[in-house]
Amino acid sequence: MSVLDLVFLTVAGFGAGLVGYVTGLASVVSYPALLLVGLSPLAANVTNTVALVAVGVGSTAKAGRSLDLSNRRWVVLATVSILGGVVGAVALLVAPASSFESVVPYLVALASAALMAQPLLRRLAGHRELPVPFAIGVFALSVYGGYFGAGAGVMFLAVALVFSGAPLWQSTLLKSVLLGLSNGVAAVIFLCTGPVHLPAAVAMGVGCLLGGFVGPPVVARLPAGPLRVVIAVAGVGLAIWLAVR
Repeated sequence: MSVLDLVFLTVAGFGAGLVGYVTGLASVVSYPALLLVGLSPLAANVTNTVALVAVGVGSTAKAGRSLDLSNRRWVVLATVSILGGVVGAVALLVAPASSFESVVPYLVALASAALMAQPLLRRLAGHRELPVPFAIGVFALSVYGGYFGAGAGVMFLAVALVFSGAPLWQSTLLKSVLLGLSNGVAAVIFLCTGPVHLPAAVAMGVGCLLGGFVGPPVVARLPAGPLRVVIAVAGVGLAIWLAVR
């Protein structure tokens, strides 16, 4: 891999970090970039997972104090997120990716629809916090994140907005923290056993760290309603891309 390739991946990583924090669609930038520099789909997938850990690190370093991570609820969510990441990573290494990737576009489209309908869904839920469905959703999406991950941020955001009662900015940060945990444990497994391209992961990870760091101030200044719609529309675009690629 050339120096230009590594520079390209760093720039792509910054874009992925910023886009990933703001919209939850980091992989729509990072995964194709890794394919463009010559990595195989499996190597690009596991390298992408390793690099995207830096998004959660950067965003948590910038805005993590606004979440009470000592709260028992966050401990439970963190635990199920880590367990889900382990299950997803192991599943990727022992099962053909095609067996799960075939349903990914439909999952992303469903999450985008849930985002669009979030105000209605919150009214139907009585604006209550629903911790058990939230924890189940976090576990399922962490499994998916460890396995493949494209669109996982949109799905996390939809689940958080519907079941947690948190506002958009807090749901976005929570999504980044929990995805960072599931990606982190999956990344450790991939580094030990998977075909990770380490120089590519480091180059992209540096960009992701910077992009994730500048993401929270961007989200804090954007209107929640239009941003939710933009994320949902972008999620539909990702679902279409995943279906036809």
